[in-house]
Amino acid sequence: MKVQNMTSNNGNKIANQFIIYDDDIWYFQSYKSIIVKKDTLNNKIYLDSYFWDYSTTTSKYRNIFLGEKKKDTEKKIKEGIYILTNLNKGG
Repeated sequence: MKVQNMTSNNGNKIANQFIIYDDDIWYFQSYKSIIVKKDTLNNKIYLDSYFWDYSTTTSKYRNIFLGEKKKDTEKKIKEGIYILTNLNKGG
């Protein structure tokens, strides 16, 4: 497992915004909450049902992690391409 801060366009580490790599599973974590789980082997995306759109900051970096805008994410949720679930059990 590897954890790294997201970085800005000029290469600076962004505080409280992390990408976690665990073999074929990648996570985006904002502060202490997992926002996105990306299963790269099975090509599936899971979003935390509560935190996926929690704040402007979370949304900004979620968009960067997914490489899309919020309207694209909302469409994929509606179409069942992205799965809403609890990624922060017990937290």
